[in-house]
Amino acid sequence: MSDKTAKMKRDFIEDFGSAYKAFGLSRLMGHIVGLLLFEEGPLSLDEIAEKLHVSKGPVSQITRKLSDNGLIRKVWVPGSRRDHYQAEDEIFGRAFSRQAELFSQNLKLATRYLDRCDRAGGDVPEHFRERAEEMFRFYSLMQKHFEAFLAEWGEDEGRPAVEREA
Repeated sequence: MSDKTAKMKRDFIEDFGSAYKAFGLSRLMGHIVGLLLFEEGPLSLDEIAEKLHVSKGPVSQITRKLSDNGLIRKVWVPGSRRDHYQAEDEIFGRAFSRQAELFSQNLKLATRYLDRCDRAGGDVPEHFRERAEEMFRFYSLMQKHFEAFLAEWGEDEGRPAVEREA
């Protein structure tokens, strides 16, 4: 690997870690995803830990979480008895869908409390009812846009990449 490519790899992994941290997730989780995105083939837990210069224990825990969330998968490597991992196909769509699911929980919460406000009648503070209604409107609109985005993303599958401006 050339020095330029090695630097790009380091920068990508570090930037992915920073992006995960900005989302309130573990920086190491982002580093693992970034590494698996950059690598062509699957890596063992030992290889991931070695390449990221970290202990195997946290790598094992985080790969389990990433696998449980459908972002990476365990794969069989002929001749090896170790667990190997690689990024899932459609990792970005899967991550977005997972995030959309989490936001839909907020819509359910708003719906539940609006129903409770209705059942309680005039015994609910007006400012709370207004905030619950705003929450409902906000997450309803967000869900509508998420669903439209996911539908469009599904239609986009297999199309050649659009040229980017430099």
